[in-house]
Amino acid sequence: MATATAAAPPLDVRVHRRVLAAGPDDPVDDSALAHLVRAEAPLLDTSAVNRVVARVRARIGGLGPLEPLLADPLVSDVLVNGPGPVWVERAGALERTAVTLDRAAIGLLVERVVAPLGLRADRATPIVDARLPDGSRAHVVLPPLAVDGPAVTIRRFGASTMPLTSFCGGDVAGLLVGAVTSGLNMVVSGGTGAGKTTLLNALCRHLPPGERVVTVEDAAELRLPGDHVVRLETRPPSPDGLAAIGVRELVRAALRMRPDRIVVGEVRGAEALDMLQAMNTGHGGCLSTCHANGPADALRRIETMALLGGAEVPLAAVRSQMLGAVDLVVHVARAGGARRRVAAVAEVVADDGGVGVRPLADAERVVAECGRPPRRHDREAA
Repeated sequence: MATATAAAPPLDVRVHRRVLAAGPDDPVDDSALAHLVRAEAPLLDTSAVNRVVARVRARIGGLGPLEPLLADPLVSDVLVNGPGPVWVERAGALERTAVTLDRAAIGLLVERVVAPLGLRADRATPIVDARLPDGSRAHVVLPPLAVDGPAVTIRRFGASTMPLTSFCGGDVAGLLVGAVTSGLNMVVSGGTGAGKTTLLNALCRHLPPGERVVTVEDAAELRLPGDHVVRLETRPPSPDGLAAIGVRELVRAALRMRPDRIVVGEVRGAEALDMLQAMNTGHGGCLSTCHANGPADALRRIETMALLGGAEVPLAAVRSQMLGAVDLVVHVARAGGARRRVAAVAEVVADDGGVGVRPLADAERVVAECGRPPRRHDREAA
């Protein structure tokens, strides 16, 4: 009785195994790869051979089967949910792709993400954040935390910049440009994937030329156009004992770097207190983002994060800091599909002993009243 045989692995997998077996000294240019493909499948035509060569090339030097997905400009997120099909967010909608990964392929993918950065992903370190060479963010969760197998989430770096008018009409865009150039402190709020970083990028394109801008981010995503930009990025702990450097430490470092503006990619922890103090110490025109469902929620989140900073600052002091620090909250939200729109612009006001927001109705008054004093070098020149 004949025994059933296992299905042969895909052609690109077989060719990749040949490359690995050949050793590092053998050439792996496209012609050599094509020769290996024809050795495995001699009946393929030239176009099919070229496609296999491209897939093998991706397996050798990139993220393997995910490379075609990452090359698609409409794909914003690539989602690996364990062994099985890979999902993407394309043009604002989730799609199941034809790409399927087994556990071994996911293990190879994770290794290629973390190894170049000197990071580890194993049972001792089952959660890892990393930045890919193109600026995309990768988040890895391994078993036993990920019950169904390793989960990998890649948030692609937005290569293209969008103008403010892509988020709002001309009147609102004009208001926001005036707020930026006048040195108002602003917080961009929104949900996950709402476009906070993209809107922050659009706002930063209107920073006055000649200013020294220091950016602080978990993963460097901002693309500021100025000539005097210093980018700071957090560092996770390393396997050889190097301590983590978080956003809070970088905000404090930024204060000592003679900034005209400090841009914090996202406030999500104790650094909220340091950001408020920076905004209240003459560093006008600071910008940041915050996860929230609306302008009022954004202030409550910042307030809570500042209170959890461990400095035992009274609530009244935090609220006083916030009233003197944050001028505007700009809330961005999805408007269907891939479109992101400014849903609200609110000014920060005192509210029954606390802090509240008021929808912006008189733009010129707010810019005139909240406009920050001239920068240090402007005062010296005057």
